[in-house]
Amino acid sequence: MAIAHSPSRATGLDTLATVLVTAGVVLLALLTLYLVGFDQGAVSRSGMYLHELMHDGRHLLGVPCH
Repeated sequence: MAIAHSPSRATGLDTLATVLVTAGVVLLALLTLYLVGFDQGAVSRSGMYLHELMHDGRHLLGVPCH
């Protein structure tokens, strides 16, 4: 016996949740792009380890950094 499920109409809360999650993901992606591509160590307070990690990420993405 198969059970068929028909999706119900999206409510206002479902739509709002989707918009908020999408906005959060976009902001996180932009922050990551800034840290990896354009930071050049200004935000890196944990020593050279994080700076070198971001530097390698710039090389991996093809962003000029020298």
